[in-house]
Amino acid sequence: IYRLSTLFEYVHAASLLHDDVLDNADLRRSKPSARQVWGNSAAVLGGDFLYAAASAIAVECKDLELIQLLSDVLKRMVEGQFLELEHTHDWKITKTAYMEIITAKTATLIAAACTSGAMVAHADDKTMRHLGEFGLNLGIAFQLMDDLLDYTSSQEAFGKPVGKDLKEGKITLPLVYFVSELEKGEGERLAELFKSQKAKDKDYEDLVRRVRTHGAIERVRSEASEYVERACEALGLLPDSPGRRSLMELGTYILTRRR
Repeated sequence: IYRLSTLFEYVHAASLLHDDVLDNADLRRSKPSARQVWGNSAAVLGGDFLYAAASAIAVECKDLELIQLLSDVLKRMVEGQFLELEHTHDWKITKTAYMEIITAKTATLIAAACTSGAMVAHADDKTMRHLGEFGLNLGIAFQLMDDLLDYTSSQEAFGKPVGKDLKEGKITLPLVYFVSELEKGEGERLAELFKSQKAKDKDYEDLVRRVRTHGAIERVRSEASEYVERACEALGLLPDSPGRRSLMELGTYILTRRR
């Protein structure tokens, strides 16, 4: 249990170190990011070290299936980041492409963490599959809400600047829904303004405000709730226990978190 907990915490921390470099982020959880304190080179090397340490822990478990699981998820996470990079400033990105990105870069890691617990406990295939489905759906819900907070939260609550995804050219689901209902000329005007880097702070503030007052916010929140429901349904196979109830409580936390 301790090995698995450490392994996945290392992978998660490594991904955040690299993510802050990719996003030029100055804040992480209301504090200066590692790249801001020690520079990009140290942040990248720190992330590389944690990935290597996670792999070493997996080897210590002496479970080839677990090592394969970790290798697969690391590959998928990087593929997700590449796909997100490919769609930077892509105002025509589809919901399908967006869902592929968040599934790869976020949900697969949570799914693997859930699957691995059953794996090392020598659970049957059905139990492993259900726990993996729980983690995958929970991970999708988490990223949907995280992207939503970029439009609905405040910097003080969120721990990083609100609207930062937009400034980095990340077109997330709230904006996808908002743009889909604009007249063609208005959508093209906004796309050109923000893609050309000519937008001022007021332009970003105005767009965030427009998205906030649009039905897209409620639509994304509703979809996140549906994924939490699917996650909880996947746990139906397991008998009632404090552990099962704790897992189900994660869904409530995801839907109500403010940071």
